[in-house]
Amino acid sequence: MMMMTLEAETTSTLSTHVLDVALGRPARGIDATLERVTDDRMLIIGGGTTNGEGNITSLVTQTALAPGVYRLRFDSEGYFAATGRETFYPEIVIHFRVGAGIAQYHVQLLLSPFGYSTSWER
Repeated sequence: MMMMTLEAETTSTLSTHVLDVALGRPARGIDATLERVTDDRMLIIGGGTTNGEGNITSLVTQTALAPGVYRLRFDSEGYFAATGRETFYPEIVIHFRVGAGIAQYHVQLLLSPFGYSTSWER
């Protein structure tokens, strides 16, 4: 059994910003979960709920992220239900890779009930 020591390899942090392009405003109240992808499972390492500006400033419960592959899941169905709208995408999942030497990752999500787009910046 492989033991994971995230603290020993830490290098990066992660934040996100979500905009509801159908309404033209930040998407407040979207729950997001951050998972680290391992060979045999997903390890939940953080999460949060978008604030009034559509931001989660820190998704990580540890101090930083180790290099590796991660998955960021957004509960879009819960958000759209709370705003009285249906959606084609009940969950939006973004897989990405964290490399060594990059201090800050910021994932952006633009969504509407029937489409979405994502990008990232450092």
